[in-house]
Amino acid sequence: MIEKHDLNKVKAIKFDNTVVRYLNPQEENALEDAVRIRNEEAITARKSANEFRQARGYDLFPSLEGVRFIDHVEPILLLAMNTGMRRGEILSLKWKNVDLDRKVLTITTENSKSKKLRHIPLNTKAYDALTDWKAQNPNSEFVFESEPGIPFKDVKKRFEALLKKAEIENFRFHDFRHHFASKLVMLGVDLNTVRELLGHSDLKMTLRYAHLAPEHKAEAVNLLG
Repeated sequence: MIEKHDLNKVKAIKFDNTVVRYLNPQEENALEDAVRIRNEEAITARKSANEFRQARGYDLFPSLEGVRFIDHVEPILLLAMNTGMRRGEILSLKWKNVDLDRKVLTITTENSKSKKLRHIPLNTKAYDALTDWKAQNPNSEFVFESEPGIPFKDVKKRFEALLKKAEIENFRFHDFRHHFASKLVMLGVDLNTVRELLGHSDLKMTLRYAHLAPEHKAEAVNLLG
């Protein structure tokens, strides 16, 4: 009925609906407890299975007693929480790009979402996790392999099981990046440094965390007083 109108020139109002989800201290502790319980249950189950097999003369499964990590899940979580790496960056990481002597790892251009090379320093938790995992997997090409030369594709099921055990809701694996960045900002790290660590190409993406450091704004206006 109407041949034309000017409403297509009206710009829709843009709302900032970005949700920054990170773990509070209670949730962090709950996740650590869930990992510990999972480890204990796996060790007990493996011991029971080997006792059953030994009694029947079957070959035994490798013992899980005395090793730090029962599988790849815990070191992946530690790396995510302490480096802010994307899931794809973690799963595609190769040992040749991990320098344990200098305590730094490199995200190559082909594995980076921004297609930019970046280096991430390893804090004590990340360094210890990678060092212990390397000792358990001395000959692998990828840091986290499902088979020789083939990296894991996902950790979704095991990750969701841990969250359920820890009673943590509305938290995705990607939120570990928010967790990493939020903790840095709340400790006073400047936003540009956080941007570089996360691999953001634009500071606008990192500004979502600015509200977590209101004391910086207070310090700024107090300079006038």
